[in-house]
Amino acid sequence: MNATVQPSREEVERHLAAGDLRRARELSEALLARAPGDGDLLAQHASVLVAGGDWRAAADLLAGPAARADAPFGLLARQALVLATLGDARAAIPSFRRALEARPDEFALRLGYAEALDAAGEADEAVVAYFRALSDAQQRGRWLNDATTPPGMRARVQHAMDRVVAGRQAFLMQVVTPHVDAFGRDAMARVLEAVDVYLGMRASPPRDPRQQPKFFWMPSLPATAFFDRVLFPWYDALESQAGAIRAELTARLGDGGEMEPFLGTRDAAATAPYLAGDAGSHAWDAYFFFRHGERFDAHHAACPRTSAALEQVPLTRIREHAPEVLFSLLSPRSHITPHHGVTNTRVVTHLPLIIPPGDCALVVGGETHRWQEGRCVTFDDSFLHEAWNRTGELRVVMILDCWNPYLEEAERIALKDIVERIGDFNAAAGLR
Repeated sequence: MNATVQPSREEVERHLAAGDLRRARELSEALLARAPGDGDLLAQHASVLVAGGDWRAAADLLAGPAARADAPFGLLARQALVLATLGDARAAIPSFRRALEARPDEFALRLGYAEALDAAGEADEAVVAYFRALSDAQQRGRWLNDATTPPGMRARVQHAMDRVVAGRQAFLMQVVTPHVDAFGRDAMARVLEAVDVYLGMRASPPRDPRQQPKFFWMPSLPATAFFDRVLFPWYDALESQAGAIRAELTARLGDGGEMEPFLGTRDAAATAPYLAGDAGSHAWDAYFFFRHGERFDAHHAACPRTSAALEQVPLTRIREHAPEVLFSLLSPRSHITPHHGVTNTRVVTHLPLIIPPGDCALVVGGETHRWQEGRCVTFDDSFLHEAWNRTGELRVVMILDCWNPYLEEAERIALKDIVERIGDFNAAAGLR
């Protein structure tokens, strides 16, 4: 080769793209001769070898460098794909994992990882990896249909979808079966129907168009926006403590009380889909006692009467999900815009604590409710709902959640297990 030629990685790529494998290999070898330990050059040379069909040489080239603790992503990814293509899936898995630790959002590489797990007989772990790969891709507008999936990937993506569907069906049936055995199929009939609808195994029955749960729907529960108070025998005990709870709220308002934005930010652009109103004053703040099932011990200690009152309420208890209990503060001229909740199996109760005179309301499924201080109201937040405070003063309600009153105890036990296990599955996939 002419000694004056100074090859570059870009030149190798140009020849590779043009199909000039001989020249690409010459230039790649020259680059490696100048920097034999360069991980990116090693990965590129492996690509040249692979393009020429020399997969085993590529694997041998990368074996030592990929074992180094500082191996770069490109080298690890190439090593994983080469080994998987050679049929050595189990040897490929560690390189896939290390590469994905460096770049967890590489969904195409994660698809290869899932396929390697499947080939190695790790079926359960493979389903989780397929699910993560598909979720990551679809969040970026990819692999949604043929138009968003490259032709060469379509069969692999469809296989991944089929594996996820079958795997999740098997997973949830394993969760539900012990409850069917314990309580009987009749007692679990509504739960089984809901699981089938969730998994797409059964057509969703017609429902009230106002009701669109974002996560899990039990079709056989009565569809009602607001619930009759007779369904909640614990109302009286909670309402009897409304004055004491209000006093503790007032104290927290006076000392700052660690209020935080309910939406996690006060950034106007980020909150715009959920919060509207006077640009100068609108806000939705919270003082949490529980969030996603996590207990805020300091807040319970600061509000002992409130904490004691909550002990008398049959709150929904789902690990890492529920209950959610808080003082909800809606500032003057603020509007929580219409939205749907996650499920109709859990319902939301408000204990109104500070309700200013004027236009202050909760609307669920088109039905308007005007809060009365100290008087509970419970609604199904899977119905389209919104709330506003068009007055010049602060509005505060205590929000808490409990099971839908039309559920039987056996159904609650099964649903708790189902939601927790779905959460575990999503967490294993790196999703929430």
